Amino acid sequence: MSTQAPTLAVSLVDYADPQDGADLIALLDAYARDPMGGGEPLADHVRGRLVAGLAALPHAFSLIARLDGEAVGLANCLLGYSTFAAAPLVNIHDMAVMPGHRGQGIGRALMKAVEGEALKRGACKVTLEVLSGNDAARHLYASCGYGDYQLDPAAGKAMFWQKSLT
Repeated sequence: MSTQAPTLAVSLVDYADPQDGADLIALLDAYARDPMGGGEPLADHVRGRLVAGLAALPHAFSLIARLDGEAVGLANCLLGYSTFAAAPLVNIHDMAVMPGHRGQGIGRALMKAVEGEALKRGACKVTLEVLSGNDAARHLYASCGYGDYQLDPAAGKAMFWQKSLT
């Protein structure tokens, strides 16, 4: 008897498809509950408007990785613009792989799919944020060619800052 390897497929989310929307919310909620995602579930109001909110943004796209049909990974991305390159850029806003499926190449497949979609959209680069304590993600991103951003080493590395308005 032969056993077949599981089939991994990464595809663009159709925000109008109820199953894609449900999978997106479930994956993002699992990420939010993880210590690297803040350790708290998504608020009900976020769950209720997330998919429609993404669908309303022409510069947003999401990718879901499915292993034998089961949703196991997610990348939510937003198109921006690099003024220094005068070209679009893609920011990976959320990247998550379900805990029981980490270390199986799913994150790498999502990264490759994001880069492919970014090229289709004419992007000059892909950006992302990662917590300094998220060693597994940092290792994946570095192995995919990502690194700290700086213009001049004397000026230091770029830092990601925020100010909440709500």
